[in-house]
Amino acid sequence: MSTAPSGTAVRIRGTHHSVGHHGEILQGVFESDGRLRRALITLPCPLYESHAVFEPSDTSTGVTVLDPWRTKAARAAELALRTLGGALTGGTLGLTSNIPPGRGFGSSTADVVAAIGAVYDAAGRRPSPAQYAALAVAAETASDALMYAHRAVLFAHREGEVIEELGGPLMPVAVVGFGTSEDSAGTDTLALPPARYSVWEIEAFRPLLGAARRAVRTGDVALLGRVATASARLNQRHLPVPGLPDLLRVTEAVGAAGLQVAHSGDVAGLLFDPDLPDLATRTDDARKRLADLGIGDSWYFTTKN
Repeated sequence: MSTAPSGTAVRIRGTHHSVGHHGEILQGVFESDGRLRRALITLPCPLYESHAVFEPSDTSTGVTVLDPWRTKAARAAELALRTLGGALTGGTLGLTSNIPPGRGFGSSTADVVAAIGAVYDAAGRRPSPAQYAALAVAAETASDALMYAHRAVLFAHREGEVIEELGGPLMPVAVVGFGTSEDSAGTDTLALPPARYSVWEIEAFRPLLGAARRAVRTGDVALLGRVATASARLNQRHLPVPGLPDLLRVTEAVGAAGLQVAHSGDVAGLLFDPDLPDLATRTDDARKRLADLGIGDSWYFTTKN
């Protein structure tokens, strides 16, 4: 990337990429600064990525998107241009992605983050994670914490702010992921209203956040899995996962650390400690048991890929 000083007009091709995510480890409402704020802890998924290329133009203003349907990425690129103080006036944005939309993999957020990074890269600049977050939320209303890919954070996804740094990066986790909707049809995430949590649910999130904080700081995958399972149970009233009791039985039978779900999507995952000596046996067993439940759409990854 060019290191031209701020405000210097440069004309280079800007590129950037963003990984997707696999839903959330924890999502709910948390007290911060004397008020309740919606927030989440993202589970990154290096299986999927979005790549953006921004070709700046000397003769045009605004952003032309090669795929016009990528409206959120287009809006993000336009907003990024405005923050550059005239270093660039316009250009063409191209995006490629292998992220399935509507399933909780963060397809739109990954596009948005990649687009912002590519515009800044074309100007020889690099936004801070906080700048990424503010622009992403402005572009798409809510965003997962993909711009904090190497840090575990409690992220206010509708405000674009980190509520709390959890004490380091997310420890490596192995995941057997799978789809929970019929025929992997996904979920219309744009049609989902924000969850209306009960007083009891809000109180339940407090100790779960404390447990997540402790899990990250100590590298305790088993504790992180228990947090994810509890969050999945709490999510059931708002976006029910089909066959959740059966999935919880599989979680226990294969000795997984826990079950995690996308709180606005149809993907879920069985979490394992990647250092288990019999990891391959357990994950194979998990996929067979999921197939016995009629879930043939499954995959495997680790967060340290």
